[in-house]
Amino acid sequence: MLIDIIAGARPNFIKIAPIIEAIETQQNAGVNIQYRLVHTGQHYDKKMSGDFFEQLNIPAPHYNLEVGSGTQAEQTGKIMVGYEKLLLEKPCDLCIVVGDVTSTMACSIAAKKVNNIKVAHVEGGIRSGDWTMPEEINRIVTDSITDYFFTTSKVANMNLQKAGVKHEQIFFVGNTMIDTLYKQMPRFAKPVIWDKYGLQEKGYIVMTLHRPNNVDSKETLKELVMEIIDASNGLPLVFPVHPRTAKMLETTGIEASNLYVIEPLGYLEFNYLVKNAKAVITDSGGITEETTVMGIPCMTLRNSTERPETCTVGTNELLGTNPKSVAPAFERLFAGEWKKGEIPELWDGKTAERIIKNIISIFTLN
Repeated sequence: MLIDIIAGARPNFIKIAPIIEAIETQQNAGVNIQYRLVHTGQHYDKKMSGDFFEQLNIPAPHYNLEVGSGTQAEQTGKIMVGYEKLLLEKPCDLCIVVGDVTSTMACSIAAKKVNNIKVAHVEGGIRSGDWTMPEEINRIVTDSITDYFFTTSKVANMNLQKAGVKHEQIFFVGNTMIDTLYKQMPRFAKPVIWDKYGLQEKGYIVMTLHRPNNVDSKETLKELVMEIIDASNGLPLVFPVHPRTAKMLETTGIEASNLYVIEPLGYLEFNYLVKNAKAVITDSGGITEETTVMGIPCMTLRNSTERPETCTVGTNELLGTNPKSVAPAFERLFAGEWKKGEIPELWDGKTAERIIKNIISIFTLN
């Protein structure tokens, strides 16, 4: 059988690496399973794409659709056109999409419209309930046409069952992002800024911001960052700036002796910072999963999360988007009152292995 593995944006690359490794393990065991890695080009610069392929030892894509930048609609259309062309030339037996980016939705639609190719969604069923997030639309659309759902939690299972998905379509397998985290943890690399800024273990805070409701307004971004600076007790604030945020941040004129604004880091360097930080403050979903596994206190500047297990089981807490929620959270952190957290069920580093074994079983039975 031939499987297409779709990757388009930075979070995807982390999630597909163990899937490719699991397929190659089965190939070496004599199983007739082949794959094509299709890079849509949704993230196309070196920091957002190339570095991840190199650091995570992901093979060069078989195809790169090179869609580049554009609006949501422009990227979706370009991805669909490019992937449809590939499938018309040589169809696959199964299309695996991961996560909730534009590429996930666009390639799912194209696959179903070309000879009704089966779709498997890794991270199916997660929901934030926030329809202002493009990712939520991507999840819902993708799941509405998915054939096989590989889920990270029992909450995701329940979301799918409520939507009418049949029990036999759902496979609770765990989290491939955590597979990559466990494998790469021994390789985490001290970034250049560690010595440059004199950072010390548990002596600084990592912050990341990129969601529109936090960064698209100059006033909102300035108030949020200033609240974080004021609450930080003078600890270094290391802020790898997402390209979306960088332009707006420049207009705020914010300066502080403990605020270190840096370019995006590679996977190994960024997670070295997270693993050794006192805490992380973010609006990212994926980072909340990694901090949970590494036992790092995490404050999320969002009103909802599609990963509730990071809050109910892990080290994450939703602060909301009101900047005034920052100071009380930091007070609890510095008072040593932050929860310890545990690792969610099946986040054990063997998720991709379970996914591929299930796929082999499905296609053998059918």
